[in-house]
Amino acid sequence: MRVLVVEDHLELARDIAEGLRDRGIATDVVHDGTTALEKGLLHPYDVIVLDRDLPGVHGDAVCATLRGRGAEGRILMLTAAAAIGDRVEGLNLGADDYLPKPFAFAELVARVNALARRTPVGPPLLVRGDLKLDRAARRATRAGLELSLTRKEIGVLEVLLVADGTVVSAEELLERVWDENADPFTRTVVVTLTRLRRKLGEPDLIETVVGAGYRMR
Repeated sequence: MRVLVVEDHLELARDIAEGLRDRGIATDVVHDGTTALEKGLLHPYDVIVLDRDLPGVHGDAVCATLRGRGAEGRILMLTAAAAIGDRVEGLNLGADDYLPKPFAFAELVARVNALARRTPVGPPLLVRGDLKLDRAARRATRAGLELSLTRKEIGVLEVLLVADGTVVSAEELLERVWDENADPFTRTVVVTLTRLRRKLGEPDLIETVVGAGYRMR
């Protein structure tokens, strides 16, 4: 899962991002509406956590523009205004959920996860032969035995399983599983795939397509 946090309060934005990253969620952060539009239209985010009261381009306009231009990421709108009318107005603009400030971080995480499960990128249980991945529980098994996978390994496996046999490039894996702070010139994807293959065992389920990327056999 990859999330964009749009929040002009720097400390709050940092706390949200750090909390999401601690839970294995790749998270990018911006602090104004203009940059939010640029990133929201460029990257395929699963969820966008959007503060309503943004400088420059207002959060309402960001939400409406993203929806109008076909951005598929679910939008969780944050605002200090807790009135019913404000909530309805935000939802009518295209937001998928609404969370008033102040909020408990556990609730924000639960809402982000719930919205991600609603994104149309495959079923909740992914199966390939004797390999199964429960996306909600972040739990993988093979031949009935649970696999001890890291969050990044689970993320890579999820992207490959959703692709259902089509080739996924290393660049796409980096974009989907890591955030924008990841160095595109590192071997982090190769290293993660090597560990993942070893943990999945034999026969090898991941095929390397030379010059193109990886796919599930």
